[in-house]
Amino acid sequence: MCPLVKEFRKHNDIKTLVCVTGQHREMLDQVLHIFEVKPDYDLSIMKSSQTLFDITISILTGMQDIFHKENPDIVLVHGDTSTTFATALACFYLQIPIGHVEAGLRTYNIHSPYPEEFNREVVGIIAKYNFAPTEYSKRNLIQEGRTSVYVTGNTVIDALKTTIRDDYTHQQLIWVGNSKLILITAHRRENLGIPMHQMFRAVRRIINEHADCKAIYPIHMNPSIRMIANEELQGEERIQIIEPLDVLDFHNFMARCYLILTDSGGIQEEASALGKPVLVMRDTTERPEGIKSGTLKLVGTNEETIYKECDLLLRDENYYHEMSCAANPYGDGHACERIVKVILESDTDGLGE
Repeated sequence: MCPLVKEFRKHNDIKTLVCVTGQHREMLDQVLHIFEVKPDYDLSIMKSSQTLFDITISILTGMQDIFHKENPDIVLVHGDTSTTFATALACFYLQIPIGHVEAGLRTYNIHSPYPEEFNREVVGIIAKYNFAPTEYSKRNLIQEGRTSVYVTGNTVIDALKTTIRDDYTHQQLIWVGNSKLILITAHRRENLGIPMHQMFRAVRRIINEHADCKAIYPIHMNPSIRMIANEELQGEERIQIIEPLDVLDFHNFMARCYLILTDSGGIQEEASALGKPVLVMRDTTERPEGIKSGTLKLVGTNEETIYKECDLLLRDENYYHEMSCAANPYGDGHACERIVKVILESDTDGLGE
């Protein structure tokens, strides 16, 4: 959302306020610093071992107070987080129009990803303006009976334009040297337990069998994930588990890696824009455009499947080339401009006046 905030602030005829919840404090602060965005409100809800109950209640009550004070004409939320769901629900209770950025992504399996699929479907019901990243997302929304759907591209591609550096360097990339870098992310709730053990075992096998490869895993803050990662990956000299990277670092790591293993959502789009093959370690994806274009492959969480698909990418140059050169379906880097234009041209409830 940071590029969108900066785009809005170019326009004096719209008063733009930023509220963050602090759901993931350390990652949030890094992003705000890099994009030079200062929140007007910070709920700072983060606490140890918080549950979805804690997050939802804290955001719902906190946003109620802010909305009563500011009485906004419209509230924009992004994607499928619990922050987005609870904020949209608060807006619904107070009859405040919602604009949903990155709308229309669907797996139609309410438990995968969990709780994100539920979150975005509910926000789709509430939203007055739906900013879909692709035509496929638009079709999902139209089929569900949604109106005011605008295809804008995804704002994450806008962000990439400001973060990739030609002269970027990092000590971990120096460690990689001339090796092929496999970049890993893993954090989905539904993958905790046996699936995540299998994912990491596949990574270890790949590294053990490919001497020209190294792997870096910027580990999630979740203690359960850290325990599994340490159990499966520690002790392998060509695998480094590092602390989470800020958005600038992570984008530049992606730009310099050979391939990506992930169970994340947004990375599927960012990697497509950077021409990096992605093996998606999930049973479902809400980004089938990348599968269709060829830049993504859904491999699930089975150790043998992940190992075989990754091994194939590392051994078959033609197969790798096909994935890395596939077209990016997620936008041209001008999504923020399109979203602001819709808001400026809206005559509903005095918006843009």
